[in-house]
Amino acid sequence: MQAIPGLTRKKVRLCVWWDWKGIVHYELLSFNQTINFEFYCEQLQRLQQAIERKRPELINRRDVVFHHDNARPHTFLMTRQKLRELDWEVLMHPPYSPDIASSDCYLFRSLQNSLNGNIKLASKETCEKNNLKQFFDQKPQKSYRDGIWGSAPKMAKYYRK
Repeated sequence: MQAIPGLTRKKVRLCVWWDWKGIVHYELLSFNQTINFEFYCEQLQRLQQAIERKRPELINRRDVVFHHDNARPHTFLMTRQKLRELDWEVLMHPPYSPDIASSDCYLFRSLQNSLNGNIKLASKETCEKNNLKQFFDQKPQKSYRDGIWGSAPKMAKYYRK
């Protein structure tokens, strides 16, 4: 069986980094973009630059606590070295857990509900400029805080010492 070009919908991936104050950085990736460790390390560098712009109080402090799942690009040696270079504390994702962090479920479910599947996006740029920016800007800070702290009790059992 072979897929027929143009018959399936082209999808883009959304990579979002956020904290209790709101969105720090996001990127829309092309439907054919492969995320390998090199690309992920470049994303981490762009995230560091966004932190410097949006959260200057974190510069020169070890207050960045980073959480990602166990996907291959996230666990690769070069990625771990990049995270050490950035001097971020990394929370380990529990083994045998769902691929997505519970805090991400909170954000993405809200985004999905706002789009409601009825919006046809003409291009990646249209989506980014019109839909994502508007969604993130209109979301109150309390919702980001609730998303982070609301998932904390679920994850706490994995991080007890």
